[in-house]
Amino acid sequence: MPLVRHYCLKKGFVDIPNDRKIHSSPIPRLGGVAIWLCTILTFAFLVLLSWQYPHGNGLSGILIGGSCMFLLGVVDDVYNLTPKFKLFVQIGAALIAFLLGVKIEILFNPFGDPISLGILSLPITVIWLVGISNAMNFIDGVDGLAGGVSAISAVTLGVVAIYTHQPISALVAAILAGAMMGFLLFNFHPARIFMGDSGALFAGFTLAALSVTGVLKTVAVTILLPIMILAVPIMDISYSVIRRLFKKANPFIADAEHIHHKLLKAGLSHNRTVIIFYLLCIAAGSIATIFIGAYRLYLILVILILSIMLILARISKLRHLNEIQDTLLMGDKNSHSEQN
Repeated sequence: MPLVRHYCLKKGFVDIPNDRKIHSSPIPRLGGVAIWLCTILTFAFLVLLSWQYPHGNGLSGILIGGSCMFLLGVVDDVYNLTPKFKLFVQIGAALIAFLLGVKIEILFNPFGDPISLGILSLPITVIWLVGISNAMNFIDGVDGLAGGVSAISAVTLGVVAIYTHQPISALVAAILAGAMMGFLLFNFHPARIFMGDSGALFAGFTLAALSVTGVLKTVAVTILLPIMILAVPIMDISYSVIRRLFKKANPFIADAEHIHHKLLKAGLSHNRTVIIFYLLCIAAGSIATIFIGAYRLYLILVILILSIMLILARISKLRHLNEIQDTLLMGDKNSHSEQN
């Protein structure tokens, strides 16, 4: 992460403050590069360690489709692509994942036999993958928010995958959660780097695909399970799109009226706003894990991950204070030298 941050500062790949942004100084915005590299390289290392690629379960669809989303995000972070072009590429990435096995084919029917989607499988899968990818991008507006929500959601999906005998999906979820925890060390308020579209789209797509391969293919508890697990980003994007449509505005044009913006305007601090979203995410995950009887393991892991997040937040804060102190000392030295 420090290398990516240094490169962004050197090349000018920074997020410039404006009326919609919360930060007040330019911040590097390619943190997604480190997240993607950490995820892919860790998985590749484990594959080389076992000398066996785990075929099936839509794994290739998750990795290739997620990488396409990541590359789209990188280009967008650098060149600021149009919404229509981004949507076109996102649909392409979802189609690749679908062709490689990431498919919503059957929905549980509480009143009778499961419902086979048939030809509807393709559009429903694409809508789900693209929708969740953008939903994660939408909530990336406060330091530590998207990274923390992604980490908690990944842990939830990992627990569900373990209890439904999907070890590969659980492994990918654990790797993504670890990558996000490493990123949060540099993203807690005040952030030193942003994940950008590259990180948000990659994380959102990976979580959406994992919810298909690790939940919908095995659990007879309806599509409500993945919706519950990813309730926080779904809630935010639903609110944003409906609000913009009522205002006759383009639903894909960013604004400063997201739920997290409103909480900040109401007087809540960055950290309290993020904590509210974390608690909502944990509550939704708890309900989801209760359905499959995995709530004990989930609560243990949630307590562990929250403890780690607290430690990372403190380290991040101390590092920021040390940087301010070093800057002030350097200024005093320069001033003293000029006087002499």
